[in-house]
Order: sequence, then C-alpha cells, then structure tokens
Amino acid sequence: MFGHPPPAVARAIKAQAGRGLTYMLPNEAAHAAGRALTDSFGSFLWQVATTATDANRFALRVARAVTNRPKVLVFNGCYHGTVDDAMVCLDNGRTANRPGLVGQITDLSALATVVEFNDLAAVEAALATGEIAAVLTEPVMTNSCMVLPEPGFHAELRNLTRTHGALLIIDETHTQSTGHGGYTKTFGLDPDIFVIGKCVAGGLPTALWGLRPDLATRFATYNATRPPGHSGMGTTLSANPLQFAALLATLTQVATPTALAKMERGAQRLATGLSCAIAAHGAPWHVVRVGARVEFICAPGPLRNGFEAARAHAPEVEAVTHLALLNRGSLIAPFHNMMLVSPVTTRAQIDRLVANFHAVLGMLFSKD
Repeated sequence: MFGHPPPAVARAIKAQAGRGLTYMLPNEAAHAAGRALTDSFGSFLWQVATTATDANRFALRVARAVTNRPKVLVFNGCYHGTVDDAMVCLDNGRTANRPGLVGQITDLSALATVVEFNDLAAVEAALATGEIAAVLTEPVMTNSCMVLPEPGFHAELRNLTRTHGALLIIDETHTQSTGHGGYTKTFGLDPDIFVIGKCVAGGLPTALWGLRPDLATRFATYNATRPPGHSGMGTTLSANPLQFAALLATLTQVATPTALAKMERGAQRLATGLSCAIAAHGAPWHVVRVGARVEFICAPGPLRNGFEAARAHAPEVEAVTHLALLNRGSLIAPFHNMMLVSPVTTRAQIDRLVANFHAVLGMLFSKD
C-alpha cells in the first residue's frame, strides 16, 4: 500500500535491529506508537498482534466476555483473515460452513450468524435473538468484488447494535487506504472495537485492535472477576520492539495525510481512465474506488451484497485479462481485479496501466 521498501521504515528496522529484536517487555517506543495510533485512528486503548486474524480473534473474545453472548454476526462473503468464526456463508438462507475448509469439523453456525451486506432487516432480525455478542464487519466488502455500503447503512448498523446490546467491530485491514485514519475516520464511523493490520507497519507483520475507553473499562471489570488462568489473547512475540519501530515510522513518516491525499488523486486518475476504457469498448463492466483502492469488475454494477459479488466473478475472462496486462508490462494483484496506488506510484505508471487495459478490452470486445 505504501510501496515495497519505504525508506523511513527500512531505516527504523535497521536501527532497532542493532538494539534488539524482542524484549518481552515494553519500551519507550510503545508510548510514542500509542499516541501516533490515536492521532491517526481515534481514541482507543491498543493491543498489538502479529496479524489481523489474531486481532479479530482477540476482539471477539472481548466481545463475548463483556456481553456473555455466544455469536458473532458477519456478512456473506466477508474477509477477516482466517478467523474460524467468519468462515461461514449463506446456504439457502441458513448459516453454514464455507465449502472447502481444510480440517474443519465444527459446525460454525454455533459460533456465527451470517446475513447479506446492506440488508439491515436481516441484521435487525439476527440481533433481536439476543445471541449476538458483536457485529464484525469491513466498512466496504473487499475480498470478492468490492461492494460499497448503501447510504445510511453504517449509521443504522451502529444504531441497531446499540439498541440490541451488541458491540460493533470495524475491521479496516483492507480499507485503511481510504484516507488518513482509514474509512472509520474519513466517514465518521463509531466502532466499539477497531481492528487494523497488513500495511499499518509498512509491511512488517503487525496488527492492532483497539477498545473504546468505556469498553476497556467494562473489560477490565470482567477481567478482575474471572477465574485465574490463561486469557487466550496475545502471543509471545507480539508487541516486539521491531514492530513498534516500523509502526511509528509508518504512521509518522509514511502514511501521512499528504501521502494519502496523493494516493487518492492517483487512484481517481486510474479509476477515471479504466471507466473511460470500459465505456469506449461498450463492456458491461464497472469500476469501484475506495480511497487508493481501485477495482474493475467484469459485470454491471453497482453490487449490493456478497451473493451478487460472487456471481459477478468471471474467472476465465479475469485470467485472460490479467495475463494480457502482464504481457504488456502491467502486473496487478493476481487474485483480484484490484489495484492500490501507493505514494511512489507515478502518473506515467497509472497512464501505462490504463493504456494497456484499453488495449486488452479492444482485444476482448473486438467486433471482428
């Protein structure tokens, strides 16, 4: 998201490597990183993990602990890493394990309820059961074809969770490219728990989950009264000094408001160019952009939910498009039709990709 070797991050890693890779104790950089996180993303009490999967898993433990409820509500087609609870789908309207899960013997419907994104009536019906500890959601669905929230969706989702006593967990692992502070800060969302990972430390494996202060107080009360034993949260090498060095360098020197604004301008240029190519060739495709993230979708749009997103995939056409772009010198994410504009992406690179995309569509939609 921020380029492959951000110089500030490389320097920070090199400097810290000479002082130690892990202490199993906090250092002064933890305080500075905490302040930078709050400045970037809002008022949360933070814990460091190694992956967003871990961060989501630990967040769900907190949600179940403070609500004393068993289930998480997720959206069909969601992406939350490899958290077991989120590996569910809708099968004839019922929650079921996703097909193909390796070694999965548990019926995950005991842990999760799945509904379609943007379906507030289904959300309300699920919350009304009193079983839902938390709603875990991306602000924008990203792991299939991108699906945007409909107007008012997030505000009503927040209202419904409060009304029914469930927590709201926003997972910004893929949407932090929306702007400084991610989608949550850019669009004024108000989660109880905030999860972020992937590029937050410039590429060094790092993720974080943060609790709003009032929820942190509720969890502290629970924690003081539970029986002694393992919490099931945290790993030995999480919150190591190398992570803090990379995290601090990324937040203060790389993922700056100026850099993110440049990324968004580049992404808008890319999205406009791709859309013009689609229109020029009369392709029944569309383009979606969220901040610096751009995706072309080989179907008409907009898409409303995970079912429509899954149906919009055209694997053979997408494979040909990717290979044809690669043959012309443009490599995009091989498992999505997705592109990220970084702070070091140039206008010439964007324009070359657009020109190559135009040429590929000319091949695919030739009337000869």
